[in-house]
This record gives sequence, structure tokens and C-alpha cells, in this order.
Amino acid sequence: MQVIADENIPGVVEAFAQFGEVTCLPGRSITKTDVQDATMLLVRSVTRVNLELLQGTAVKQVYSATIGTDHIDIPWLAGQGISFHHAPGCNAQSAAEYVLSALCVLAKRRGYHLADKRVAIIGCGNVGSRVKRMLDILSVPVLVYDPPLQGEGCELEFIDFDTVFDADIITLHVPLTKTGQYATHHMVDESFFPRMKPDAVLINTSRGAVVNETALIAWLAAHPNANAVLDVWENEPGINRLLLQRVLLGTAHIAGYSLDGKFRATEMLYQAACNQNNEKPQWSSHQFLKEKAAPELVLATGDDEALIRQAVFGCYPIEKDDQLLRAGLKLSDAQWGFHFDQLRRNYRTRREFSVCKATLEDAHQRVSDQLKTLGFEVN
Repeated sequence: MQVIADENIPGVVEAFAQFGEVTCLPGRSITKTDVQDATMLLVRSVTRVNLELLQGTAVKQVYSATIGTDHIDIPWLAGQGISFHHAPGCNAQSAAEYVLSALCVLAKRRGYHLADKRVAIIGCGNVGSRVKRMLDILSVPVLVYDPPLQGEGCELEFIDFDTVFDADIITLHVPLTKTGQYATHHMVDESFFPRMKPDAVLINTSRGAVVNETALIAWLAAHPNANAVLDVWENEPGINRLLLQRVLLGTAHIAGYSLDGKFRATEMLYQAACNQNNEKPQWSSHQFLKEKAAPELVLATGDDEALIRQAVFGCYPIEKDDQLLRAGLKLSDAQWGFHFDQLRRNYRTRREFSVCKATLEDAHQRVSDQLKTLGFEVN
């Protein structure tokens, strides 16, 4: 069996060698010729899997190491008898930690306490629910807008759409959909922004096309006290550099790029492949992750929120990713897209809170309890 895989899926060779010869390629450039004789195809979000890629090929099984599936033509695959598996929730914790790090930067730069601000979460699924849990731990007021989830009878307290605009910060955690009652393509557009507070902040870690970037640029230009944090963009990798210069934080679609989340995705796909092919699992990501260093943090004296920020930044310093993306602003148009993709391809080792050890130099029982509930190991 021949296996074609995105080179950015960690551990894919070691795991999927059980099924055949594994060839790793850049995900954005995988072609029909590459997969002509392959039985298995493993991708991430940058490879569009549809009729144009797979018609007439030998591919019978498709796996995507992602939460979202908007890059996959699932109905076409089903019609062709091609099985499909993905990894819902694999990097949800990583993306939620990204949002918390961004919120800590906001509080630090603007000189306020997070607990004094209201955060509206649009979409409370795998990622949004984790963001809510973290904010609840830190006593930050949270508003939740998710009509589909509300329709399922979920017991959360939901708000209506008008109440979203009472928030100081709005964070998006929705799939990208173009049809249906709650389609999200350009959900945040020229009619959305005027309803936001003039000093509000928009955070998007879902999909770039959920936000109309032309409308966002106009809103930021008209409201100097407003801001945005963007990890996802329209037209990746050739993203809008003017927009990058306008936002508070901009990163290269890496919110979910913790090593733990990546290996979690590989493991989920591997288990699905074993079930699909009646194979007994022989590989586990545990040993790979065990060998990777985890941050050990010493938290100096400070107020409670400052100590929380120290821990969050010590584990995931989001400003570093912002700086790395902005370092390419002077590149040519031809080089710019390559720069964006290289930041993703060569992303540093980043671990999640659950493997970070934090030592408090002074007794702070409340902070200790909060850090433990956030997932840190605390001494």
C-alpha cells in the first residue's frame, strides 16, 4: 500500500509505515500525479481534497489531521466510496491556550484586569468550550452565542445575537460554512463591525474567510482604539500585509500547533486507520512526546494576574509568533507566501499547559489553584 502524507504531520512515517511505504510532501503542492497510485492520503488544512485531486486515482482512504473539514469535499468522497476520517478536538486545547495568551497580552498592553472585561464566545464547541472554561477559572465574565448548540438543548446559558455586541472582546470559534441558516462565510462583515464597541477587540482563530477583511481594515482605520488578533487569514499564504500591520497580534495559522496537539491528531488518524484496515495498533505517540522537553517555570513575586501571565507566557509566548510573522513584511510578494508557509513548516516545539511545571516562589494559594485548574503542574 502506498501512503502520501503532508510533511507537517509529525510521526506520520513511524506510525503509518505499518500500512505501507510513506511519502511525505508539502501539503500545499500535493497533486493528482503525486497520489495517482496511492491508497491512503493524509493531509492538513492546506490541501483541498476533491474531484480535481482524486478522480481517477487509486486513493480509497483520506485522513485529515485537522478539526475543520472545509477543505474536504466529503459528499464527493462518500459518493466515490472513499472513506474519510479527521481529528476533531485534536488541537482544541492548543488553540484555547493561544486565545488565553492573546488575552493576557491585551491586558498587559492596555493596563486592565481581564476580570473587568466581558468576552463573547461565538461558537462553543471543542475550542470555544475550552476558552470558556479557562475564563471561568479566572473569573472573567463570558457571553456565549451558539444557536446550533442551543438548538440541541445544551444546558449552557446562551445570549442572543444583539447581546454579542455588549462584549469588550469577541472571539470566533466556528467552522467555515457557506450554506445553511447559520452560514459563517463572511459572518463578520460591514454590518457586524459598526455594532461593536469602538474600543472592542476581535479574535479569530477559526477560519480566515469567517471575517470580511476589507470590512475589518476599514473598521480598524476608523476606530484607533479598536484592535484585532488574527491567526487565520483569507488567501493564505499570501495574506494581506496591510491588515497584518493594523492588528495587535498576527500569526501564521499556528494557534493549534502545539506538539501535543499535532501528535494527538496523528494518533487519532492512526487509530482510525487501524480500525479501517483491521490492523492491531503497534505505534503510540507517548514515547515521542516523553522525549521532548517541557517548560519549567519559576514565577516571581507579583499580583495574581501578573503571576498567571508569567505562567501563560512562559509556556506559550504568543508575541514571539507575532514577531516572526512581521519579520517578513519587507519581503517581495513572491517571497511573502513562502515566508508564511515556512513559519508553519518549521514551527518550534511548543508544549501545552498540562506538561508545564510552575514553581511559585511565594505562597499564593489562589493562583496555585487557578494554575492547577488550567492544567499546570504546580510546586
